[in-house]
Amino acid sequence: MSGIKRKWHLKVLMILLPIIVGVIALCIGRYIVAPKEVISVLGNKLLGNSDAIEDVNLSVVWNIRLPRIILGMLVGMGLSVSGTAFQGLFSNPLATPDTLGVAAGSAFGAALGMLVTTNMFLVQIIALIFGIIAVGITYMISKLKGKSTILMIVLAGMVTSSFFQALISLIKYVADPETKLPAITYWLMGSMASVSFESLLAGAPFILLGVIILYSLRWRLNVLSLSEDEAKTMGINVLYLRWLVIIASTLVTAAAVSMCGQVGWVGLLIPHISRMIVGSNHQKVIPLSISLGAIYMILIDTLARSMTAAEIPLSILTALIGAPFFAYLLRKTGGVWS
Repeated sequence: MSGIKRKWHLKVLMILLPIIVGVIALCIGRYIVAPKEVISVLGNKLLGNSDAIEDVNLSVVWNIRLPRIILGMLVGMGLSVSGTAFQGLFSNPLATPDTLGVAAGSAFGAALGMLVTTNMFLVQIIALIFGIIAVGITYMISKLKGKSTILMIVLAGMVTSSFFQALISLIKYVADPETKLPAITYWLMGSMASVSFESLLAGAPFILLGVIILYSLRWRLNVLSLSEDEAKTMGINVLYLRWLVIIASTLVTAAAVSMCGQVGWVGLLIPHISRMIVGSNHQKVIPLSISLGAIYMILIDTLARSMTAAEIPLSILTALIGAPFFAYLLRKTGGVWS
């Protein structure tokens, strides 16, 4: 009985911790808001009593910081669970959410959108579409005699990613250096500065849908580490499961990139930390990755908007923090994740 209680305590903790960190992050920034004021803003706003809130606190807490923190949670948990799923699917500890080229495709779509329009909602839609197109191209390249093997899918993803990276460079080359180029370059480095509740509506449903699918498949991901024949004897349709994981991860990654640009290291680092804590069982790794990923991205975005007067791009911070920490993990484990 104590073991069951302990499991429930851990589950509640994994749910509550990102929320607690998010509330603390609402207080932090170049304009400090007291925790009491933050709770007052959230309570009055949810009760429809906006008149009781100071205009400055309402603007900072509700209109600026809250959408960013929600997006940070979504992107963090989405990229983390996608990285976990891909590492299990491809039996490769270095697999990331961009293994199939979806992030590069979405980034190209966003760069193209910013070149032709100033409507950021439209830019998000174009980025999402091109992310899905990128995976479609990967699938077509990977087909060999009517079938796609894991090796061919990974190699095709590398080709697709390189192709779209070249197209991004072409967009930068032709973009107006005074107006378009700085905006495209900054966006590609990752930022949540322009997020609003309206823009969240465009991408959040895709991230949530993908995360829910991957969470529901968490025990089946353990089967993918077995040979195809062994998986079939357990009644698992390997091909169907493989593509369901790929589609769910594609939705998550394309939506995340479409809303805040390319954010590296999250989908690589967080799954490894989770495995160090709970082992290789995806039934435990997936939920922990969701929780830790949400916390990690909230912290990264809070640092990005608070450390200096000018906001630091997310990809710089994730690399500066993620690369040394990953090197530490390699030294500690010898590259063996059990």
